[in-house]
Amino acid sequence: MSDVELSKPLAAAIKQPPWPKLSEVLGPGLITGASDDDPSGIATYSQAGAQFGYALGWTLLFSYPLMCAIQQISAQVGRVTGRGIAGNLRQFMPRYLSFSIVSLLLIANIINLGADLGAMAASVKLLVPVPLPLGIAGFAIVTILLETFVRYSRYVSVLKWLTLSLFAYVATVFVVGVPWSQAISQIVWPHLEFSGAYLTVVVAVLGTTISPYLFFWQAEAEVEAQNEDSGAQPLKQSPEQAPTALQRIRWDTYLGMGLSNLVALAIIITTAATLHAHGQTNIETSAQAAQALRPIAGPFTFTVFALGIIGTGLLTVPVLAGSAAYALGEVFGWHVGLGLKANRAKAFYGTICIAVILGALINASPLSPIKALFWSAVINGVVAVPAMAIIMVLASRRDVMGAFLLRPLLKIVGWVATAVMVLAAGGMFATMSL
Repeated sequence: MSDVELSKPLAAAIKQPPWPKLSEVLGPGLITGASDDDPSGIATYSQAGAQFGYALGWTLLFSYPLMCAIQQISAQVGRVTGRGIAGNLRQFMPRYLSFSIVSLLLIANIINLGADLGAMAASVKLLVPVPLPLGIAGFAIVTILLETFVRYSRYVSVLKWLTLSLFAYVATVFVVGVPWSQAISQIVWPHLEFSGAYLTVVVAVLGTTISPYLFFWQAEAEVEAQNEDSGAQPLKQSPEQAPTALQRIRWDTYLGMGLSNLVALAIIITTAATLHAHGQTNIETSAQAAQALRPIAGPFTFTVFALGIIGTGLLTVPVLAGSAAYALGEVFGWHVGLGLKANRAKAFYGTICIAVILGALINASPLSPIKALFWSAVINGVVAVPAMAIIMVLASRRDVMGAFLLRPLLKIVGWVATAVMVLAAGGMFATMSL
């Protein structure tokens, strides 16, 4: 069943598509889900496992349907309208609201970029003696060059291959000796606490799995994919394309978010079975987690964990920079798109360059990587609530979505996800003083 409401004559005139092939399904949702497990997220999941063992594994099961709902809705907004979230904000919402949300997104993305670039360079330094500033500069330059000068279709294929780096964390689960009966029982029937430390990590996990930059990226990625296909049009203009397009979005999102949460759960289980079991409960960065694993879990687990941080960073840094450029460009009415050559979208690509450079420079500022992670989580928590609420409003308006309004079930789950993030943001501020 489709997740949008169609008029009866239109629905009757459109045949349901055949069961899609896996190669046809994997797209923006896969890359979005994989980029959710960035080095900053790895640090959060490592801290959850090290501090509380398997007790916080339930958060990944709980957040999965919420992630799927809001990401699927974001993707549908892009595919139906032919514009990203910010483009629809610009057209249908007050200007001050658009600028406020995009400004917060930019700040959060740049800080997140800095934290991720620093974590990637720190992980390289664990493996080979490369100076930290040189590693940060190298990753920043590679990101800018690839995102600016490689054709979009080829660049997307590179990002898809980088998602394989996530399986490094799945591999570690099977070499560290997990007591599976204990792990599964604590994940399925968790012991809940209401202490400040416990709630802080719960909020951090929710804020990491449901992040605003993912909404903007997946919507824009759908627009880019549509523009790359000469026969595709926004669904408002070509409703006959809807069954195939919406089915692909649905399965792409389910699989992408499933991969994201599977990997996050693998990180929690790995660190719970090793670090927590050996009394090492204080992990503040992803590189620190990798280093702590070496004497406990052995050189193989350490190496795989460190390489995973580098791989996920190479995937996520372009997504963070790209989502910032898309949002700013659409609000100002620029030519935007990774499918455009640099000379046709100078402001767009300039924003990518500036965002990456500013992120790199954060590592030379007094703001420590740990504080960068903290403030990135705070700002993401703040901007997620209004961003999700506005996405839900946009996707429920007929002047925005035409005949493709949300089905009641998807709408309910989307609003539940928004309410959960309201509670998470409130909990974040409450636990900051505990």
